[in-house]
Amino acid sequence: MKITLVRGDITEQHADALVNAANSSLLGGGGVDGAIHRKGGPDILAECRALRASRFGRGLPTGQAVATTAGRLHARWVIHTVGPVHQGADSDPEPLASCYRESLRVADELGARTVAFPAISTGVYRWPMEDAARIAVDTVKAARTSVEEVRFVLFDDRAHEAFAARLR
Repeated sequence: MKITLVRGDITEQHADALVNAANSSLLGGGGVDGAIHRKGGPDILAECRALRASRFGRGLPTGQAVATTAGRLHARWVIHTVGPVHQGADSDPEPLASCYRESLRVADELGARTVAFPAISTGVYRWPMEDAARIAVDTVKAARTSVEEVRFVLFDDRAHEAFAARLR
């Protein structure tokens, strides 16, 4: 599998699947989640509401992933995953690693060959960037997947440098 880094906006990416750093409600929010819902349009929200009404009445659990249409985005699917909130030095990295593994599992089920990830949990969920990059890159490298390209789409220079340092 090829791993690439891009500095930019995930909503501008052309890929089979874009990963959304969602909140558990699946109904949109701030950051990546809000941007994907705004740019992708109402079809994403409609499918998220249907998921809430059927399988995820209490919301999507942390570390799990589920797919919807990508609406008006340049992708076939959005894979929604809920990252953990960083609680300090004792924070368990496993739920964050699970976001990447589960997103790739869903991508495989869909037949996606290219998947674009944001830096999950590094915004309002406060996961330290260098640690998040380590978890993301190491988890993706170790994953058994048919995905041919994983693209980390990083919003700023600090994130890009943290991920680049981990890939070196």
